[in-house]
Amino acid sequence: MKYLIITPTEREYRFMNAALEGRQTTNQYSVVRSGVGKALSAANTALAIARCKGDVDRVAVVGYAASTIGRKRGDLVAPRIARYYDCQIPGDFVPELTEPYPLLGHDDAVIWTGDSFVDGEIIKSVKSRFGFSSGLFDMEATAICQAVELAGDIPVVVVKMVSDIPEEGDTEHSYDEFVDSHSDFGVFVDYLETLR
Repeated sequence: MKYLIITPTEREYRFMNAALEGRQTTNQYSVVRSGVGKALSAANTALAIARCKGDVDRVAVVGYAASTIGRKRGDLVAPRIARYYDCQIPGDFVPELTEPYPLLGHDDAVIWTGDSFVDGEIIKSVKSRFGFSSGLFDMEATAICQAVELAGDIPVVVVKMVSDIPEEGDTEHSYDEFVDSHSDFGVFVDYLETLR
């Protein structure tokens, strides 16, 4: 299986490459950094797939994500659905912005993508608007799904490590502290190696 691994930040990129270095794997992995945010991550994903000439079996989005209450920092979560949370438009008006994107993950969870670092108030608002109690938040996954769909509808798996829980008062400083102490991405490789 040929995986294109998308990592949003420079740290995630370094950690993923370090986890793969010298390791015997069943799958083949190419790692790219997408950058942070919806537009940059979609553009860089499309560019990476084009550079591979479409010779990719799966795309994996790995890294850190904020979570609602109910998970612990360090939990590894592979959601089944990716959606935007910051689109304020009628549901069927622009379906590519409002419909869910199916993922290969095994966890009953949604990764919510938007162009902001979430805090407790944003999460409360999103929960109220969409009627859910548990989810993850990032700034890239759903945009990457859109780019992948346009490039050939390659299956996507998102695997995230919970880095912060804003409803418990975590901030960008909590995120940085967590990332500095949780840099072993071997757990992501383990997950991808066993994913069927």
